[in-house]
Amino acid sequence: MVTGIRPGAKDGFLLEEVPWDRFPEGARVREVMERLRSGDAAAGGALATLIGLCANDMRAAVSPTVPFLIRIATGPKNGHHADVLAVVGEVARMRHQGVCMRADMLRFRGDDEWSFEVTGYLQNWSVQAAREAIAADVDLLLPLLGDPDPAVRIATAYALAAASDRAQDILTAFRSRLLFEHNATARAGLVLAIAQLARAHQGLGMAEWMRAHSSDPARQPEVRVSAALGWMCLTDLPVPDDLHAMLDNLATDETAQLMAPLPWMAEVETARDSGLHRCLRTMLHPGMPDVEECDDPWS
Repeated sequence: MVTGIRPGAKDGFLLEEVPWDRFPEGARVREVMERLRSGDAAAGGALATLIGLCANDMRAAVSPTVPFLIRIATGPKNGHHADVLAVVGEVARMRHQGVCMRADMLRFRGDDEWSFEVTGYLQNWSVQAAREAIAADVDLLLPLLGDPDPAVRIATAYALAAASDRAQDILTAFRSRLLFEHNATARAGLVLAIAQLARAHQGLGMAEWMRAHSSDPARQPEVRVSAALGWMCLTDLPVPDDLHAMLDNLATDETAQLMAPLPWMAEVETARDSGLHRCLRTMLHPGMPDVEECDDPWS
């Protein structure tokens, strides 16, 4: 249904052509989109409503917003482009709920199993609809990989990594941008975006590319660490000793802080542990309990 929204309705922001009443919370979502269309100064709160619905596993009504949000993000600057793109990326993924195992961290949760939203709506449909909507507008999003704001570049990579199609075009753009990216956090984000794209589109390969980048001493620390995470998510091979040693040396508190703004890391961080260190501990030492579990006096 989302991909069936006609181009003129997307470009003209014709919200009335979307059957919002078919979806749980649809009327509420339409009100949010009306505020965004009007340029409401409280756009941040409106976007928080959409993010909140995603966090509560109620994506069905948010999925039809993706084509319109993409046009907001690619339109005149309004100070919220990164936040708008963050919604696009989130609606196209199911909640990991703390999962950061090698087989699951970059997987689109539920892509090979049935899952339902709290309303009873099929969540697989919601996520797939959003991913297809992103794929339909890849050409609008690709230029934002060169946006002056690194937060926009990071959010764009996160959104594009979820596209259901055009994977080779997106991969080429990611790798080209990585050659010129001067922001360390954005570099790490591009590597994780490449890994997630490859995880979803198996024909891309990229495990060897990740291994080569993690092993290359000429690469920046955040690139090597992110590539190591990508390699572990793309393979089930035992982790080599040299990769272990590299992570011991480069996955420092400074690297964890640098990578903390990335949505992949924010998704799994806890009040007591950074996303990076939690991922590495879970992937390298799967039998070790979480820090939260260790510190829980009731466990």
